[in-house]
Amino acid sequence: MNTPLPSPTTNETPDPASAGKNSTSATVVTVTDLSIRIPDGPVLLQPTSLTVRAGEITALTGASGSGKTTLLRTLIGHPPAQATTHCTTFNVLGHHVPSLDTTALQTMRRTQVAYVGQDPGSALNPRMKIRHLVAETAPTANEQAVLDLLRECKLPTDGGFPDRRPTTISGGQQRRVALARALSRTPELLLLDEPTAGLDEALRDDIAGLLRHLATSRGLAIVMACHDPQLVETCADHVVQLTTAQPRLPRQRTPRPQQKAESTNTATDGITARSVSVTFRSRGTAQPALDKVDFFAPPGSATAIIGPSGSGKTTLLRVLAGLQRPDTGSLVLDGSPLAHTARKRRREHHRRIQLVPQNPLAALNPSRTIGAALTRPLRRHTQLTKAQTADRITELLDQVDLPADFIHRYPHELSGGQRQRVSIARALTANPDFLLCDEITSALDPDTAIAIMNLLQHLRAEHNMAITLVSHETHLVAAYTDTVHILEAGQLTAHGSTMAHVPT
Repeated sequence: MNTPLPSPTTNETPDPASAGKNSTSATVVTVTDLSIRIPDGPVLLQPTSLTVRAGEITALTGASGSGKTTLLRTLIGHPPAQATTHCTTFNVLGHHVPSLDTTALQTMRRTQVAYVGQDPGSALNPRMKIRHLVAETAPTANEQAVLDLLRECKLPTDGGFPDRRPTTISGGQQRRVALARALSRTPELLLLDEPTAGLDEALRDDIAGLLRHLATSRGLAIVMACHDPQLVETCADHVVQLTTAQPRLPRQRTPRPQQKAESTNTATDGITARSVSVTFRSRGTAQPALDKVDFFAPPGSATAIIGPSGSGKTTLLRVLAGLQRPDTGSLVLDGSPLAHTARKRRREHHRRIQLVPQNPLAALNPSRTIGAALTRPLRRHTQLTKAQTADRITELLDQVDLPADFIHRYPHELSGGQRQRVSIARALTANPDFLLCDEITSALDPDTAIAIMNLLQHLRAEHNMAITLVSHETHLVAAYTDTVHILEAGQLTAHGSTMAHVPT
């Protein structure tokens, strides 16, 4: 397990702007020949070496499941449960992390290291206001310092935003709140898991500039797991490519023709939202999330919802799924009224309309295995026997390019991309007619993202399933959707053909 690796310079790509730093910057992390695995189980991280210096940004890249998140969490002394680690050197800020006791680990995490996970929304207390979340982790924080941090992370400080709660803001805004919260403790080492997932292109550029500024001005050492090649190219000083023990090559599926299924649709078939408005209120302030928005997706369609972070895309999906009650407006399914809340909808409506959320960790029960998570909706929505259920679960996992033995694993034992694929598989158990997808490829490497979109295209053609895709990845929107709705500050500013509105 401790076979020496080549020198890090053979698998790290330095940025020309960082030339000369190595001789003067303090070394913050030194890890040599680190491997992690579950005894008698899968290898979670192939032998890897890593050197991180103050004032520099190191990017961890590689396919979903290659161990990026596992490596980040192990750096703060939180490897997966029951996992065993082997290494030659493991030094973080002068600490041999594997030998630290609980008190020492807590002190290091509180005072020297900050970690922002891939699902930051699940780590934000839903009952706390944003200003209090940011102030909570700071050694000393005043009102002005909190507002300055929010501005630094490209978040608004007016319109009542600091007094809103995490559940009322977008996934991209949750990610930046978590970053502000991490920075408030003035760490020496910042660990980021997919920092630009769920952000539009302009905000990605802003975050890249912010990370570069933090590294340079604060002398902060940053390690980020990232699938975003543009972010890596823009701001990383070094790149470490991780590999999987047994790479699974995503299968390319060719979509089937749709003429047969589409010919039976009528003008009223599909899911419709008419003049839907949603406003979030706090401390006497009102923040419109949607303002008289219309939406329509017929059976078998592929519709995109795009727009800047915080424009209301996720809120619209949650309204369609019955998870957010609109203040005004109506919902219609196949020409008949659709209840505003999931509680008041019939079981058949639950089966027909499925949501794949942006943060799968918050949606998967941590105490249930993946097999149990898939079994429950199968029992609820199908009449399969026990043997047929087991076969269907194996088939679903295979469709999303996950091995069958994942049925025995728990959500925390999976990477962010793997959890996202489980979340997609769970939504597909009900054989839905309308699949609502919220940034489902943001945590996936490019090859896996294309494979998942090909799978959904295949299911759309075979079962006349309508797909609604919220995404900031315009190349996927252009390639896999036919129509698009564009939101800006909660208003529908344009809709129509994807070809006419989204550059290829």
